[in-house]
Amino acid sequence: MRVLVTGAAGFVGRRLVPHLETLGCSVEGFDHELDVADADAVAERVAGARPEAIVHLAARSSVAESFAAQAEVYRVNYLGARAVLEAARARAPRARVLLVGSGEVYGPGAPGAPGFDESAPLRPGSPYARSKAAADLLGARFAAAGLDVVRVRPFPHTGPGQSDRFAASSFARQLAEAEAGRRPPRVRVGNLDAVRDYLDVDDVVEAYARLLDPRTAPGVYNVASGTGVALRAVLEALLRHARVQPELEVDPARLRPADSLVGDATRLARATGWAPRRPLDDTLARLLDDWRARITGPP
Repeated sequence: MRVLVTGAAGFVGRRLVPHLETLGCSVEGFDHELDVADADAVAERVAGARPEAIVHLAARSSVAESFAAQAEVYRVNYLGARAVLEAARARAPRARVLLVGSGEVYGPGAPGAPGFDESAPLRPGSPYARSKAAADLLGARFAAAGLDVVRVRPFPHTGPGQSDRFAASSFARQLAEAEAGRRPPRVRVGNLDAVRDYLDVDDVVEAYARLLDPRTAPGVYNVASGTGVALRAVLEALLRHARVQPELEVDPARLRPADSLVGDATRLARATGWAPRRPLDDTLARLLDDWRARITGPP
């Protein structure tokens, strides 16, 4: 299968591309060298690649940063999705389009409530989530017009290589820097009572690969573990692997509501047999090791 990946140099793209290649796919990708919201440029790239499948990963992905960059988030996340869908319809109408959205489109859930399934209403609570919800609904419109669109709603995922704009990776970086003596033994945190459904990035990559199989029906699929984990437990797991025992300092800039976001991936499991395989504790240990290597390596 010939696959075109947008956002190929990003956190997930850097792991998805080699994974698809190990499955025998011919993969072409682009990232910042092409503006994903430039409809003409995207159409030209799609025409040249002649893909049998497109994985649209390119996005502004930080919820926290989306509040200060709303116009850019809309431009990249919504107009970028529109450019990719239009290009597929015009230049690769038989290709499967994996439109990667977010579990954030469901909005916050009540603590202890069942995980969101794909029938739950979309109630996005941030500029990031609104841009992803709009792109998701646009994907549904293109699907109704006959394009082979799979809308994916992944829940939070982490692992080696993730930016420290995200909570687990931020904790890991701060711990690695404290171990190396590059900062005081202190970790700045937000609301540790917030609950998220965490996955290993490689489990998410495996889900995307399975959804590219043309035998899998198009539609909308959550990628989730079904288990909520408080950020406090994430930090405690990292501390078990750390070589320092730091103080915790609440950073008002990091504070978010103590809400819950948990998904139900039953539909994905039934369609593809997928299930998350990597324990979160192992994922966090690898994340911490990755930050140790990053901060002690060449500048």
